[in-house]
Amino acid sequence: MAKVKGDKTFFHGKSESIGVLLINLGTPDEPTSSSVRRYLAEFLSDSRVIEIPRLAWLPILYGVILPKRPPVIVKKYQEIWLDEGAPLLHYSNRQAKLIQQEMESRFKGSVFIEPAMRYGKPSIESGLKALQEKGAHRILVLPLYPQYSATTTATGFDKIADVLRGWRWIPELRFVGQYHDHPSYIDALASSVKEHWNDKGQSEILLMSFHGLPKRNLDAGDPYFCQCHKTGRLLAEKLQLKNDQWQLTFQSRFGKQEWLKPYTDKTLMELPNKGVKNIDVICPGFPSDCLETLEEINIENRGYFMGSGGESYHYIPALNDNQEHIKALSDIIQQHTQGWAETNASWNITNTEKQNQFTQKRAKAKGSKF
Repeated sequence: MAKVKGDKTFFHGKSESIGVLLINLGTPDEPTSSSVRRYLAEFLSDSRVIEIPRLAWLPILYGVILPKRPPVIVKKYQEIWLDEGAPLLHYSNRQAKLIQQEMESRFKGSVFIEPAMRYGKPSIESGLKALQEKGAHRILVLPLYPQYSATTTATGFDKIADVLRGWRWIPELRFVGQYHDHPSYIDALASSVKEHWNDKGQSEILLMSFHGLPKRNLDAGDPYFCQCHKTGRLLAEKLQLKNDQWQLTFQSRFGKQEWLKPYTDKTLMELPNKGVKNIDVICPGFPSDCLETLEEINIENRGYFMGSGGESYHYIPALNDNQEHIKALSDIIQQHTQGWAETNASWNITNTEKQNQFTQKRAKAKGSKF
């Protein structure tokens, strides 16, 4: 059982606030083999991600994958690394900063936004600790995975539970399970596609590529596949696309088992032979550009399509820090924090400060040094 720790920043009468923890998957700290190896070791050791008995899996992970895969993956990271660091971390930090500004304009009370990564840095533990230090006794957790999966959304919840098990004062907690069909999210996706079309023109097909999962996850009851298809349908309807103007596929296979189909890479190899020479590609399940979008989709899969006879291939960037995306995430936060004091139009800082003073006096009267 975890040891229950005190909060060193706590004192009676401390001002309270809303905290929002934005969780994304994670990234290596640097585009080096050692950094990638540490990241993969943490990521692929998660039993939610790899549902193979550990006695069978760990020898493969430490005996085969970790010695061989990092040098290959490092080259891919080096192709997409920004001056600011990993693209995923850069855009996550930008999103947190811009959402902070947006929520301060929407809420009367204090609200603090913190980014966190399920694997790597900044960790979920450090994000929660930062919110605790800012007096966040009400925390909304927003995993930046629009479509729910046990391999992503659920493992974030697991880690939060592990961290909070050691806290003395557990915050009031709300958790956003998914937002695959949220109107503001669909609007943001549609806006990004229209902006691309206005600039580059519309191609023959809009290919929507989502991260893949083993098919057995679908058979076991994971809703991810169905939610991806609903997102795709809603986006196509918003864009007024006919059935032959869009297609949905799944990328990023790993291992030899069957994954969700159709596969993105195979589809891109086949389309030119079916007469489709010009294509737009978007990845609606990725709120920030990362290795899977910038390298796998925009470089590797571009090569498959063009090498098979394609004539033009346009990748539509992830929503990243664009204004419509910030609005969509802020709408989701506002919706899920309703009823908390800081969101109330009648919230009064003077009354709150008076209550804090009363609390401090009571504590001192009882002999508390905090």
